[in-house]
Order: sequence, then structure tokens, then C-alpha cells
Amino acid sequence: MTQRLHLVFGGELVDPTKNVFKDVDDIHIVGIFPSYETAYNAWKSEAQRTVDNAHMRYYIAHLHRLRDEEAAASSTEELGS
Repeated sequence: MTQRLHLVFGGELVDPTKNVFKDVDDIHIVGIFPSYETAYNAWKSEAQRTVDNAHMRYYIAHLHRLRDEEAAASSTEELGS
């Protein structure tokens, strides 16, 4: 069985219209999760917790895609999995 790991992380952006962190030393690593569903729940929790700060952003990185660079994948491949 293929393991599909997901990293949830975030932090304050320089400009809310761009994906550039204000201070990369202050990036919040929420954790690594074994499924998209658990990663999404963690992402949603952090996004809701910081909703009052327009410069805060959280992301889900698909770590399993980094391990298999030969495999093509769409951005919505994991939705609902």
C-alpha cells in the first residue's frame, strides 16, 4: 500500500496577494498527516484560528509527490481520498 503523507504549515505573508513568507524562521509546522482528510482538518483548524489576520496563510503540501517525481498528478488528485 502506498503511503500518502501531507505536511500542513503556514505563517505570516509579506503581502496577502503573494505566497512569500514574512519570516521563514517563524513558519508554523502544524504536522505531517497520513491522509488528505486529516491534513485538511488540521489546515482548516489553523486557518479558522488565524482568520482575523489577513496576512496569515496555511498550506497543505503533498509530501508523497516529492518521493515519486516521475508520477504526474493533478492538483485535485487527493480530494475526497
